[in-house]
Formats: sequence, C-alpha cells, structure tokens
Amino acid sequence: MTGGAGFIGSHYVRALAAAGVTVTVLDKLTYAGNPANLDGTRHDFVHGDICDARLLADVVPGHDVVVNFAAESHVDRSIDGAADFVRTNVLGTQTLMQACLDAGTPRVVQVSTDEVYGSIESGSWAEDAPLAPRSPYSAAKAGGDLIARAYAVTHGLPVSITRCGNNYGPNQYPEKVIPLFVTNLLQGRKVPLYGDGGNVRDWIHVEDHCAGIRLVAERGEPGEIYHIAGTAELTNVELTGRLLAACGADWDMVQRVPDRKGHDRRYSLDDAKLRALGYTPRIGFEDGLAATVRWYAENPAWWKPLKEGTP
Repeated sequence: MTGGAGFIGSHYVRALAAAGVTVTVLDKLTYAGNPANLDGTRHDFVHGDICDARLLADVVPGHDVVVNFAAESHVDRSIDGAADFVRTNVLGTQTLMQACLDAGTPRVVQVSTDEVYGSIESGSWAEDAPLAPRSPYSAAKAGGDLIARAYAVTHGLPVSITRCGNNYGPNQYPEKVIPLFVTNLLQGRKVPLYGDGGNVRDWIHVEDHCAGIRLVAERGEPGEIYHIAGTAELTNVELTGRLLAACGADWDMVQRVPDRKGHDRRYSLDDAKLRALGYTPRIGFEDGLAATVRWYAENPAWWKPLKEGTP
C-alpha cells in the first residue's frame, strides 16, 4: 500500500491487517503521513518515495495486490504551489505503474477522486464522464488516472481506478474541513467558511470507502473505473451547522472568508456499477459524524501537535 500511513491508506491497512492479510506499507512520511495511524497493526513498513524507481523495483515484486493511496491531496496547498502535486500524483503514479508492470503484479488499484470531473450542476457523474479538473490538485490526479489507464490499455496492466467523494473519520489530518472545524471548535477557535457556503459535497465514511476499494481489488475488472459514492450530499453551510451542533457551538463561531480560487460548486457520483458487485455503505452520516467528533474530542494528543503553529 503506497501512502499507507495517511488517512485513508491507514484505515485500509487496518482493515486488511484485522482480516489477517499480510501488508507492506510504503510511505514517504510527509506532513500528512503519520506512523501513529498504524499503531497496533501488523505490517511491514518501508520509508520511501513513490517516485523512487529503484526502491519500487525492490519492494513491489512478490505482492499480490498493489493499492496506490500516495498523493498530495489538499486543494489549497495545490493552489499555493502545484509542483509537488504533479510530481507525486503524476510522476509517482507512472513510476509505480512501471514497477508493477515489471514485477508482473496480478492486481493494481489506483485510488482517485471525484474532483477530476470538475463541477456538476445536477445529476451525478457516470464513470465515462469527461475529465474537466479545475484545480492543480484535481488536474494532477486526473493525470495520474490517465497514466494508469494508459498502462492498462497499452501494456495490459491489470489496474482498476476508484473515484470517491469527500471522506471523513478518525485520524484525518486537521487541514481538511471536518477535522479542522471540529478541532477549532474544541479549542474555542472560529471556523472559516468559504464564500456563500453553498458548495455541495458528497460525504462518505472512510471505512465505507475502504470497503469499496477492497471490493474493486478483489472483484473489479482490469482497466475499469468504479465510483464509490457517499451517503450524504450537503452544502458547506449545512455541514457547518451540523458540526456546530455536535460541538455545542453557535454561529458566532463562524468566520466568513473569501471563496477559494476555482472552487467547484458541486460533486456527485453514480456508483451503480460498484453496487452491482455487491457494495453497500454501512455507516450513515449522522452516526459516522457523531463518532468522528467524539474521536477528536477524546484524542487531543493525536491532533494537537499537528496544529501547533497553525493560524
């Protein structure tokens, strides 16, 4: 698992380790990679860069499945500087695909995002929707997806691509909206709401996302794309209201800030293709959000050091 010490990757590692699967984690341990996310799991850890072809040539052979979670993923950071996003999300994906091809890896999964499609006013995207990314982050992810697909078509590499909406749950780095808002409110700090707050996102618990990825790894068709849709489509205003209520705070704790450049208005995925394989999300948004807020309230020792020095 590349990027296995990050938020989504570590939950996937936990799920596999709990099932008795032998897991190797490759992670560069950038700011969002945290070895503590893997505490208590049985795994082999390799500290390294997905762009390091020599390292991948040593690590990849002998594995039945390779899942690529490694990515620079924060839109705001990509707006400030895109180079790291292109390097990791495009060059890193190509380097990994080549290593998998050279090693004859039986199954590969490229984990991606709904943001590669841009913005949709109504309805939901199917897997054959055109790519129209609008941020450096989503453009880099789209580039990586196209590289993965090219390896499937050109070389017959057995790679499938998954695309998912906004994830939430424990251990998410506190720059993302839910942990940022929750930890700010727990510290008595205001939360920043972009623009008019009308941007719509589709929310999925990280454990449901991981279940979808595992199903694709086990039963997905090589060369195919699979959507993993969320369980709650909310405007940012609606999400903010729920987080305020969960933390016992009022709207006077909200600070309106200028909208983000190129801010996509709405995302929505049609996941009928994955559901045909037997996928059903298990965690409703209300229960999942309550459990997530409770986790951050009970684990300040995990997130407080990550927020030191942030404004």
